[in-house]
Amino acid sequence: MPADARQWCSPGRPEAQDHTPENGFTPVERPAPRLLPNIDGSVLPSLGGFGKHQKQLVVLTWIPALFIGFSQFSDYFLLAQPNGTCVQPLANESDWTAASPPVTVTSIAPSLQPTGNGTGHGYGDGVGMLCACKEWRLELQTGLSQNVVTKWNLVCDSAWKVHIAKFSLLVGSIFGYLVMGVMADWFGRHPVLILSVLFMLVFGLSVAFSVNVTMFSTLRFFEGFCLAGLALSLYVLRIELCLPGWRFSMTMVASFLMVGGQLLMPGVAALCRHWPNRDDWQVLQIVIISPFVLMLPYVWIFPESLRWLLATQHYRRSKAMMLRIARKNQVDMTTEKGLKVCVSCFLPELEQELHKKPQRSCIVKMMSTRNLWKNIVVLCVNSLTGYGIHHCFARSMMDPEAQPTALCHADYYTMAGIAVATCLALCPAVGLMGRRGGLLTFMIITALASLLQLGLLNLIGKYSLLLRDTLNRKFSVAFSIIGMFSSHAVSTLSIFFCAEITPTVIRGGGLGLVLASAGFGMLTAPIMELHNQKGYFLHHVIFACCTLLCIICLLLLPEPRGQPLPESLADGETFTRQTLLHPGEQHLLLAKSDRDYSRVHDTPGVGDFLEPPSARGYKQTQVERQSTAE
Repeated sequence: MPADARQWCSPGRPEAQDHTPENGFTPVERPAPRLLPNIDGSVLPSLGGFGKHQKQLVVLTWIPALFIGFSQFSDYFLLAQPNGTCVQPLANESDWTAASPPVTVTSIAPSLQPTGNGTGHGYGDGVGMLCACKEWRLELQTGLSQNVVTKWNLVCDSAWKVHIAKFSLLVGSIFGYLVMGVMADWFGRHPVLILSVLFMLVFGLSVAFSVNVTMFSTLRFFEGFCLAGLALSLYVLRIELCLPGWRFSMTMVASFLMVGGQLLMPGVAALCRHWPNRDDWQVLQIVIISPFVLMLPYVWIFPESLRWLLATQHYRRSKAMMLRIARKNQVDMTTEKGLKVCVSCFLPELEQELHKKPQRSCIVKMMSTRNLWKNIVVLCVNSLTGYGIHHCFARSMMDPEAQPTALCHADYYTMAGIAVATCLALCPAVGLMGRRGGLLTFMIITALASLLQLGLLNLIGKYSLLLRDTLNRKFSVAFSIIGMFSSHAVSTLSIFFCAEITPTVIRGGGLGLVLASAGFGMLTAPIMELHNQKGYFLHHVIFACCTLLCIICLLLLPEPRGQPLPESLADGETFTRQTLLHPGEQHLLLAKSDRDYSRVHDTPGVGDFLEPPSARGYKQTQVERQSTAE
């Protein structure tokens, strides 16, 4: 065994055993530091570090990211609003139920928005005429020839059902993040992953055979629930497999694959067009769900997280998995040159812990901490603000005068392109400024873009009426693109930040809270659409104020770059923001403070009995002289 390994394996301090002090006194031997809780510093490096086994498992977490991207952006095609051609307009605008002459008008409506009092008997055709709902010929421009809206004619009085269908996937995801996060902490990451895959196939394929919009919305809720469990468990497993230097890069590769799914989705929808003996939207739903069948072998291929097993004291399962990982990484079980710890060092310690029972934790225990719950709440607000204000910028970017066909393709690809640019910019930004610095920078950019869009455009319109129409539109689009870019970065980085600072024992629950907050932010988009964008300006103002609050709170967060992941609640509680002073300067300041105040005690205390005899005698002499003088 190498000398370095003997130093870690010896029961006492090596310097205490190698030589005896000259004065003859034998120092008290301190117990060797425990190796099992130090997973990033001792356990994983001794098992090969980020070796072949870990890399293969990380690649297995990347593959489903593409399929998850398909499912998350399927609403843009399954529930897309169609263009309407009025076949028989109404003769009397004041009476929508009046008889209409047999006239055919072939004008494409900019949008199927109700006119008049909004009760929904007729829709405008863009040329000032009204058309009965039953006389609309609906046409899709999103790659499909038929979707849910055209299948069940969800326009006019039934238009609200489209928004409910959009709610169902997001609300299901919110509940899925909360419930599956707690289950991942209690039962493990592997059971949650497998259950999510199985039920994802069941509910996802059942959506394609819905007979009405109510059944469609209900099944989509459960599909979102399972999709959330799948995304959360893969995210946690990916984080826990990596050493500190690999965590961010491996996570960003998965983000690129999800954005790739967003970019490929229009092509997949186009391939499902005009399918024989089946509606297009049903084929599309089957196509985006069927690839999850490839994840069924994960039951045997993908193991449980070793980090979670050690943190929750599943030591019997941990021992078998350590030996398996060491064998796959081709690590020598007896010696390991160049490492301070070898496998044979912590196996005796593991044998001594086998009698302990597993101890699981729940996210509720977070409330008993002082710092950890504040950090998670700050990241929840960041995630909510990032996704919420992202819709505000996306709404400002859209041209209300453009045709629906142009809106669908241009805006969709613009948002996908901004997502790609965000992932590309995050890598160097986080590498240079760290997690907290990058998050703070992008939040400041988001706040500036929001405030300038709200204030500068109104100022231009007040003092320059001639340039109001042209400049307002150009500045609005520019600020919207910048805001979408920075807000997407804030949301992505907040989720990753939470995964790094939350302890392993409650990482699933903490990450579920942040992802659920992101879901609430996404939910603001269909809510505003349901109210026909009423209150949009106030909505933007509220989120702009939240960005300012987040900038202040971000300064309280710690910097997790290069740091080992916290394993227990105690580790997460001590993972705090570094002080402004360097550790040496702070220690020196405290030392000076102790020397100054140690001489002003009037009565003897505990410290007096621990002082050397000479010091106590000197103090006693000074007291006697003072009493004699009195």
